[in-house]
Amino acid sequence: MDRVFFHIDVNSAFLSWDAIERLKAGEELDIRTIPAIVGGDPTTRRGIVLSKSHPCKPYKILTGESLGSALKKCPFLTIIPGRFDLYQKHSNDLITFLGNFSDRIQQYSIDEAFIDYTHMEEHYGPPLVAADMIRNEIRQRFGFTVSIGVGPNKLLAKMATKLRKPDFTNSLFLHELEKMWVLPIEELFMAGRATAPKLRNIGIDTIGDLAKYDLKHLSPQIKSSVNAYMLWQYANGIDDSEISKNQSAAKSIGNSTTISYDVTSIEAASKELLLLCESVGKNLRENNYQTSVISIGVRNSSFDYYSCQEKFSIPTDSTQELHKHVMRIFKKGWRRDPIRQLGVRAEKLTDSRFTQISLLDNGETDRVKRLDSAIDDIRRRFGNESVMRACFLSENPGQDLSLDKFSPFLATGRL
Repeated sequence: MDRVFFHIDVNSAFLSWDAIERLKAGEELDIRTIPAIVGGDPTTRRGIVLSKSHPCKPYKILTGESLGSALKKCPFLTIIPGRFDLYQKHSNDLITFLGNFSDRIQQYSIDEAFIDYTHMEEHYGPPLVAADMIRNEIRQRFGFTVSIGVGPNKLLAKMATKLRKPDFTNSLFLHELEKMWVLPIEELFMAGRATAPKLRNIGIDTIGDLAKYDLKHLSPQIKSSVNAYMLWQYANGIDDSEISKNQSAAKSIGNSTTISYDVTSIEAASKELLLLCESVGKNLRENNYQTSVISIGVRNSSFDYYSCQEKFSIPTDSTQELHKHVMRIFKKGWRRDPIRQLGVRAEKLTDSRFTQISLLDNGETDRVKRLDSAIDDIRRRFGNESVMRACFLSENPGQDLSLDKFSPFLATGRL
């Protein structure tokens, strides 16, 4: 039976959402109409580009590149500091709105979502008509634009949104694969910075080249035969993944931070990771969750990304325990490269009101819980900076050590 999926992608999400709030506050200039980016610190001019306006395109400014590099390309670039609580609100409003059209929705990241539109034609019309209706109503109701990809599976719907932006509806069905095949290999989902050069070394320059490549000769180049087969399937538009259900229940809680300097020591990384563990632990406790799987994400000074994780037997919501697990993972997984971004994510969440305690526990678990609870209460009443760990007292006065500086750390991985 024919399936139909939509992929909704907010155009320049952080910058667009910031622009809307600025216009509401009375600003006359729409930052979407000038070369502007969200990310980094406007005073120190350090950090990375998180979101960029469409007028940045002629300057070839890239999401993820350093602020210094972006400023060399465009010296008069306007830099906007991130406001992540605001972005999360707009993201939540969008997902709520999409719920008017289907109950089969998967939020893929803070600015992306999938809808399973199969069998919905009788309610909202043909897929392209319905996608245009959703796109136009989002623009009129919320003031920002989205691109919508329409395809027979999630992979092709997501690839379709790349074809033309901003504010377009694009289709990519199996008889239209030529639209995707002409794109550079780097544009294929999951063909990242590490994989694309390997493919180019064997003459695979476009997605079409990969689609037509002999699979038995591909595996030795990619190391993992599973990844080679997956990439080959994606290049041929093959994907059988379903919409993830139960989106109302949190599957993970995490945060990440972009660092204004290169972290090159375990001691410096430990402090940044401790701040992240405090933020994640606080969110876990506020929502009555505990975790038994922790993962960390590392982006180095070349903007290459890698991650690693650990599963442990006794779930926890303790900042102290989270940091202990995180440091063990970090010491095993760090490649000794300079670090510009770190992330911590708690997964496999369970209800913390039913806590498993070790038979060897001597009351330490209860003591730590009461300590975390007391710190949370003080911060709730007097602000996040009202209680600070002693290890941060010697830091530079200008360094931001608050729990509010972090960006949402949403997993995107496979479809």
